[in-house]
Amino acid sequence: MTISRRQALTLCAALAAGHAVPSLAAGPRTIGWDDLIPKAWNPWAEFSSGGVNLKTLSDEDPRARAALQRLRKIWDEAPVVTSLDGTVVRLPGYVVPLEQTAQGMRELLLVPHFGACIHTPPPPANQVVHVVLERPNKSLGTMDTIWVTGRLSAAHAVSTHAASGYRLAGTNVERYAAPRG
Repeated sequence: MTISRRQALTLCAALAAGHAVPSLAAGPRTIGWDDLIPKAWNPWAEFSSGGVNLKTLSDEDPRARAALQRLRKIWDEAPVVTSLDGTVVRLPGYVVPLEQTAQGMRELLLVPHFGACIHTPPPPANQVVHVVLERPNKSLGTMDTIWVTGRLSAAHAVSTHAASGYRLAGTNVERYAAPRG
């Protein structure tokens, strides 16, 4: 088996620190968007009580505006699944460009559905992944569907488009193809 320079450095660092040796043979774990949401998280919990029926309020009602502001705060501070921190994953999604240079796209947001962060309010932070690509990619465009592979970290960030709850150090990008099976 041949290992990359990065894998060798990771192995040396783990050994030097006395940590368990990471598996080099294991491939990425394919995950879906639901895997990024803590099982017990319910962003609607505080709206299900309190006596105000949000469905009956007009857009101009101050209570409706206050509820939307509160919901936005809840979504922007959405909790993440910390057990995924450090896991090498493969995740599908749509591209929202963040940083593009002459060499190609270097940073992007990966989102679960078409139009997220562009034409609609952004999804909760635990449904937005800030991807930093190892190598810039010239072939990516806005709302392209892709698979990204890399090491996932629980890391909150705010960009011009959305708050993100995760960061993915992208080592591989592929055009989306539905999994077989």
